[in-house]
Amino acid sequence: MIYLELFWAFFQIGLFSFGGGYAAVPLIQHQIVETKQWLEMSQFADLITIAEMTPGPIAVNSATFVGQQIAGLPGAIICTLGCILPSFVIVLILSWLYMKYRSLKTIQGVLTGLRPAVVAMIASAALSLLLLALFDASLFTVRLADFRVVEAVIFAVCLIFLRKTKVGPIPIIFGSGIVGTIIYLFIGK
Repeated sequence: MIYLELFWAFFQIGLFSFGGGYAAVPLIQHQIVETKQWLEMSQFADLITIAEMTPGPIAVNSATFVGQQIAGLPGAIICTLGCILPSFVIVLILSWLYMKYRSLKTIQGVLTGLRPAVVAMIASAALSLLLLALFDASLFTVRLADFRVVEAVIFAVCLIFLRKTKVGPIPIIFGSGIVGTIIYLFIGK
C-alpha cells in the first residue's frame, strides 16, 4: 500500500509542477510535509538542500530521496517513476501539439499566461526556504526573537558573491557549507 501512496503522491507532483524544479518545491512540501507527514519541515529543508546539490532535476532528486527514506530502494524507484511519468507523457503530447499548432495566437497567449503563475510558485518556494533558514519558521509563525544572525550573514555574503563575482553557485554552496560547519563547531548550536 505504501508503494501506491508514494507513486500517487509523486505522480501528482509530476503532473502539476509546471515551471521546473523550483516551482515543484511548494507541491512537494504540501504532499510530503503537510498532507502525508512523511517528513518534518526541517527534514524537508535538508531534502531540498541535498536535492539541489546533487545532479539532476530537484523534483526527481527529491522523489528519489523521499522514496529511499520511506520504503528503501523500491520506494526510490517508484517515487522517481511517479514523478517523471506525467512529465514524459505531457511533453510527448505537447510537443506534438505545439509543432502542429505553434502559429496560433491562442497557444502563445496560454504560454504567456502561465509565466506569472510559475514565477509566483518559485517565489513562494524561495520565501518558504528563506524563512526556514533565517527563522526556523513558516510564513505565519515568524518571530523576530528567532532570527538567526549567522545564517543571515552567510546568506548575505553568498548573495553578494552570486551577484558581484563570476563565482558559480556550486562553489558557493560548498563554501557556505564549509563556513557554516566551521562556525558551528566553534559556537555550537
